[in-house]
Amino acid sequence: MSSNVKPVSKNTDVDERFGALLSNAAAIRAISSAIEGTLGPKGLNCMLVDRFGDVVVTNDGSTILDRIDAAHPAARMLIKTAKAQDDEVGDGTTTATILASALISEGVSHVARGVPVTKIIEGLRLGVERAREFIERSARKLSGPEDPLLWRTALIAGRQHKDIADLVVEAAKLIDPDKLTDPAFKLSRTVIAKEGAENQVFTGLIVDKTRANRQMPKSVENVRLLVIDGALEPEQVEDDALSTESGFARYMQLQNEFRGNVRKIADLGIKLIVAAKGIDDFAEELLTDAGVMAIRRVSSKDIERIVEHTGARTLKRSGLKKEPEELERFIGTCRRVFEDERLEHIRIEGGGGRPMATILVGASTQEVKDERERIAEDAAAAVQAALKGGVVAGGGAVEVAAAREVQRLRDSVRGMAAYGVDCVAEALRKPLMQIVANAGFNPLEKVEDVIAAQAKHPECVTVAQAKHPEPVEGCAALGIDCDTGEVADMLELGVVDPLPVKLHALRAAAEVAEAVLRINTIIRKRDDGNSPEPAG
Repeated sequence: MSSNVKPVSKNTDVDERFGALLSNAAAIRAISSAIEGTLGPKGLNCMLVDRFGDVVVTNDGSTILDRIDAAHPAARMLIKTAKAQDDEVGDGTTTATILASALISEGVSHVARGVPVTKIIEGLRLGVERAREFIERSARKLSGPEDPLLWRTALIAGRQHKDIADLVVEAAKLIDPDKLTDPAFKLSRTVIAKEGAENQVFTGLIVDKTRANRQMPKSVENVRLLVIDGALEPEQVEDDALSTESGFARYMQLQNEFRGNVRKIADLGIKLIVAAKGIDDFAEELLTDAGVMAIRRVSSKDIERIVEHTGARTLKRSGLKKEPEELERFIGTCRRVFEDERLEHIRIEGGGGRPMATILVGASTQEVKDERERIAEDAAAAVQAALKGGVVAGGGAVEVAAAREVQRLRDSVRGMAAYGVDCVAEALRKPLMQIVANAGFNPLEKVEDVIAAQAKHPECVTVAQAKHPEPVEGCAALGIDCDTGEVADMLELGVVDPLPVKLHALRAAAEVAEAVLRINTIIRKRDDGNSPEPAG
């Protein structure tokens, strides 16, 4: 009796697992290829087009990854990792993506030759740890905002826009040094781009609001201000209660109390009222007559910045009942507040709280504005990271030097884990290869030139012979001048990157590579009812 059931091949499971790995690696490679052409000083732009025909032209890796239409789950993993990189240090997403793609590609090639994934991951961890240690030893600390290398950091991250580099470094000089090292503070969030504006840095804030009405003063100086965390309105009475005598009496009492409180604010010499919600018509009229400027419906983020910069404390609506002496504790101060009618925003300058700078970037059109804002945010993030952790040689130089150090480690690793170390060494060469390829040179030739030059560097020879870790700043500085194609010292050229960006990019790339290599199979899950409805 014949049967239609065929025996299962012993290699079927292996083929399925390798197929899953190939599928994921191909998706990662597709994402990487979309942004690798933007890397380096000669990198080109990417055009993103949505289904309505709207266009974004940029060479910012974070923006491309954020807006790219990716359906493959592995591609989405990589995009989320790159976004985490951008959220954490504000730069280096392209480098992280290229490193991750290279680690996965190298890992897949070794798996195809029979190396177990667990052994590759074991070696990958060893290699990444050695590379991170080496890169940390390659760093140069900055003396502060006046250090010339800080401006070079801003220029490199700002894609050679000298005006933006000037703005960002000037802003760093205005901000409290302790603030710059605060993990909760992001210098990139002080960047605002406006059509028709002139480039400017000033101590203060911009609030994208206008006065409550045009009769209020356009500008006030030596300002005492009050921030209302809510609406500047009387307490409400239920509609049903108004139909009763007691309810109406209660309504009139609340109205009279509120009007008295508003007059009390004006008598305190307040010149600016900032309200998180609406402002009552009576209050608006009284404040206008008293020469008080008022801003309404201000976001919680802006209120937080205003409070910090002016030294004010937020006041609940019920707090208006407090005595004048008590209200004094909630009042903030600043030198000047004025509305820029052309740009339709309000500036608060010279606050009595913590110094805060605003980087105003001018642009001619909406498209240019968005791109210049992204560039300035990258430069600001790089400056802050450099002040925190120092800088290393850019242009892919430090990664190649780290690859040579990882290769030294490979000689001491026994067993198949050595193949994982090879993956790291090979991946670390990719940033320089891509940079020189984008500059129009032969990447294989130029990488070998750099490896040979670094090997002959006196400091590199000393490091290779040393039994204990030593600083390797000069050894890791040799790279390729993308204008001439010749080997050059990146530190002397001023081609530098922030150390935290490099370390985070390598860690992020290793994490996503390990996660992808560990995927054994891909299974479509059932709909649990929580999946989002398809668009359209």
